[in-house]
Amino acid sequence: MLARLMRPKHVASAHCDLPCGVYDPAQARIEAESVKAIMEKYAANEDPVFRSRALTIKEERSELVKHHLWVLWTDYFKPPHLETYPQLHQLFWDATKLAGAAGGKGTVDVAKADELLGKIDEISKIFWATKAA
Repeated sequence: MLARLMRPKHVASAHCDLPCGVYDPAQARIEAESVKAIMEKYAANEDPVFRSRALTIKEERSELVKHHLWVLWTDYFKPPHLETYPQLHQLFWDATKLAGAAGGKGTVDVAKADELLGKIDEISKIFWATKAA
């Protein structure tokens, strides 16, 4: 009797935890733009205190890029997306590597930030194509 009373009256299902409107690659892009801007400011300034602060902030922003990318990869994209866009795994692999020690966190080379932004743009195009479907 208790089990019958506790059973939900309505069952709902969804492919994500919240409505999909919360996902957007723009979050990763904004942080990646910050990483690039910090790299440019770092290169233009010789003050060691400024440079130290810039590196700390750049590394924080790089972690945020990785976080936003991982949320998209693990929460938004599903196996059917991967069937349609088999390059997704490699794109996310490359982008998170570029945000991490191989890029945003590990260097002040603006070219690496540009590569990261390019990967985010590719992910964004696929994301918006899946949202339109």
